[in-house]
Amino acid sequence: MKRTLLAATIAMLLGAVTSHGALAANQEPIQPINPAKISNPALVELGKKLYFDPRLSKSGFISCNSCHNLSMGGTDNIKTSIGHNWQEGPINAPTVLNSSLNVAQFWDGRAADLKAQAGGPIANPGEMAFTHTLAINVLQSIPGYVAEFKKAFGNDAVDIEKVTKAIAAFEETLVTPNSRFDKWLKGDKKALSKNEQEGYKLFKDSGCIACHNGPAVGGNSFQKMGVVEAYKASSPAEGRSAVTGKDADRFNFKVPTLRNVEMTYPYFHDGAANTLPEAVDTMARLQLGKKFTAEENAKVVAFLKTLTGDQPSFKMPILPPSSDTTPRPTPFEKK
Repeated sequence: MKRTLLAATIAMLLGAVTSHGALAANQEPIQPINPAKISNPALVELGKKLYFDPRLSKSGFISCNSCHNLSMGGTDNIKTSIGHNWQEGPINAPTVLNSSLNVAQFWDGRAADLKAQAGGPIANPGEMAFTHTLAINVLQSIPGYVAEFKKAFGNDAVDIEKVTKAIAAFEETLVTPNSRFDKWLKGDKKALSKNEQEGYKLFKDSGCIACHNGPAVGGNSFQKMGVVEAYKASSPAEGRSAVTGKDADRFNFKVPTLRNVEMTYPYFHDGAANTLPEAVDTMARLQLGKKFTAEENAKVVAFLKTLTGDQPSFKMPILPPSSDTTPRPTPFEKK
């Protein structure tokens, strides 16, 4: 009976391969990123303004862009972000670039999508330290915003659902196509040097590709940090178990995208690795039980740098001015 089931399974798999034909044989485990498609320009423009507006924070100083800086690879390039009243954040800020390709948002996946994620930092006392109610009060008091909500949604009602939907719509445009690696995938074999191609082969043959695959080269699964060797994190975060309540999910974190990775240092959920060579060495040892030579490490790093794509290009928004009735920020509260 077992042999019959095994034979049937093999036949099914062979059939699947055959049905894909020659295309399946030539497919790589990483796919090119496609440019963003904008269906509602007014919604995206509103979301862009909200993304850059620090008035959604209690201090009037912190915006989405503070921790996910679009001129710095969608991150802040520090170990953990700085929150309200200069609080030290508990975890490294992941890049917002290509975040629409993630299976879920946040390192622990507690938000299903960008819309669900967008409201979190606004009300987090360690980040923007506002409330959704106060944020809406601010926006409703600004005539320019009321007009933009009407343009984007067809009515001038302002609520947190619309705020998060607009921010998510803007974030969905923050993709980075046309990396040299994407050009190579599309057939331009001169796009990568011999050294970079050897780095990609090492990346695949060593097993990195098992977690870092798909268009985002990651972001599509949760994996344990420290498979072969335990990882001693400087962050108290326990990952996916905080969401599922399952002990088996302790220290399981969303696999980060490797797109634009040369720009998104420091690395890991605790920001412990300052450089790519250090990150490659640590991951090879902890996750794969491998020790790369200096030459091998350099080749993998060379490949990773080919994943940098076109950075989002847009005109910085001019934010609508506050009115006389707009609630004022309180940046200098005593702790």
